[in-house]
Amino acid sequence: LVLCAVGGVQSQSITVDRQMKRYHVPRLAFVNKMDRTGADPHRCVRDLKEKLDADAILMQLPIGKEDKFQGVVDLIAMKAVYFKGENGEEIIREAIPAEFLEEAKGKRDEMIDAASAFSDELTEAVLEERDVTEEMIVDALRKGTLARKLTPVLMGSAYKNKAVQPLLDAVTSFLPCPSDVVN
Repeated sequence: LVLCAVGGVQSQSITVDRQMKRYHVPRLAFVNKMDRTGADPHRCVRDLKEKLDADAILMQLPIGKEDKFQGVVDLIAMKAVYFKGENGEEIIREAIPAEFLEEAKGKRDEMIDAASAFSDELTEAVLEERDVTEEMIVDALRKGTLARKLTPVLMGSAYKNKAVQPLLDAVTSFLPCPSDVVN
């Protein structure tokens, strides 16, 4: 489900959502146009929850927005991801900048809390205060997505090819392969 970072959930989004529900299609949401004036991914998540009744979970936080959009914070890996080059083909992963670290930790906790409903292993790791691995999180998010109980939300700018690669990775990680689908 592709959403505009400026417009949020629009009438066409509602139509697409209705068809996805009718045909039992699991989904990801991609907040596009993060480089445009007025971009607000948090409003898009609110719209997803209020207008589409989706349990939207942020997988990323923006590093800058509007004309200062540089990349995203990957909440699963807890890394900053930047996209350099003419077409965003050079992916650079670094430590999260200090000004985003607290928000990233809070949003990661929210993501893990939502995902833990789909994995006993993840729940036990959280309750026992053991290390939570990326594999545990991805597995739980995949189960929630396939059950159509979670909607992972990613963001970027398709025009500048920023954060499209993580979106494609999320498609392979969270959405069903042909053998998982029943027609």
